[in-house]
Amino acid sequence: MARKNGGRVDLSSLASSVGVNSTVDPTAAVDGIYRSNVRIDELAPNPRNPRSDLGDLADLESIRDRQLQPATAISRSAWLRLYPEDQDVIRDAQYVIVNGCRRLAAARKFGREGLDMVIRDGLAADKATLLWAAIAENLERQDFDVIEEAHAVEAMVAELGSAKAAAERLNRTEGWVSQRRTLLQLDPELQAKLRSGELAVRHARTLAKVPMEEQVAAWQAANEKREKTTEQGEGGSKQARTPEHSSAAMKRALKRFKAEPRTVAIAIREVWPPEDIDALIEQLRDRG
Repeated sequence: MARKNGGRVDLSSLASSVGVNSTVDPTAAVDGIYRSNVRIDELAPNPRNPRSDLGDLADLESIRDRQLQPATAISRSAWLRLYPEDQDVIRDAQYVIVNGCRRLAAARKFGREGLDMVIRDGLAADKATLLWAAIAENLERQDFDVIEEAHAVEAMVAELGSAKAAAERLNRTEGWVSQRRTLLQLDPELQAKLRSGELAVRHARTLAKVPMEEQVAAWQAANEKREKTTEQGEGGSKQARTPEHSSAAMKRALKRFKAEPRTVAIAIREVWPPEDIDALIEQLRDRG
């Protein structure tokens, strides 16, 4: 029997329930249909998910008992109309998860039997729309890997035919799209450092303009220069600083932060060893 939700018949359930003799067109678009607790073995993750690394799933362990947000899925028939070559990948799954692949992976890992989801076959109107749906949610995530983001942007440019069209679709500037695509010109070693946080995006964009075979050496040279400059700056400031300058700087700091005695004492205890604190106490007594 087909499920109903708010008076709407789930056509995908109806077609599958009556089999091949159904008069319901299994290729008809199904959009906005909510289904609860769909069995995990009926679901396949997006084979073209721009996020290749799902990361640590520990933050989703609570999905064992409760799913806070439904996933977004596309019916098998709608997916295969766009990507018939994916049949071996999705196997017997009746739905492909477009947004919610981490939720699906967590459900499998932590023993949840089914997922709530909304079927939106309208997202499979064309490849560009489907790609946008998969990318858009990830772009808003703070932890979206910047190289995966760059690959996703490149795929959108390839699908739409221009950086301008991709920028409009993603609601970004052409400059942003260009900057992300530039990161794909980095040496793989530097891409790995960018992903791990050892290399900042702004430095990566500069290095990407250097011939690839010279990039690692350029990065190492820039690091050495920054370290040397920092050491010289710290050394120079220490040599140039007189007791009078240090005292004046300390006065300004105390005034700026409006520090109270208790606050100063807490900070001193956390930074100074006992012998320095004893010396400070003696100095304060002498001045009193």
